[in-house]
Amino acid sequence: MGLATFLIIGMFHPIVIKTEYYIGKKAWPVFLIVGVVFIIGSWFVTSISISTILGVLGFTCFWSIKELKEQEERVAKGWFPKNPNKE
Repeated sequence: MGLATFLIIGMFHPIVIKTEYYIGKKAWPVFLIVGVVFIIGSWFVTSISISTILGVLGFTCFWSIKELKEQEERVAKGWFPKNPNKE
């Protein structure tokens, strides 16, 4: 479970960065909906391992909403490149 959690969190870092770059923080509802679907799915799966992984995925999606907003701030500070074609 620890390795799965580590890999999931590691996968979401570039997902958040790319989402902010191409779409912006207005994509947060997608993370919310996907997170809710994963959490609900975790309740109905009988396997404890899969249920746990779905729960971690769900809460990582929720955490990504916060990170999207913070990523926008990091871009504004010049820590990450700004997409010249976005808005």
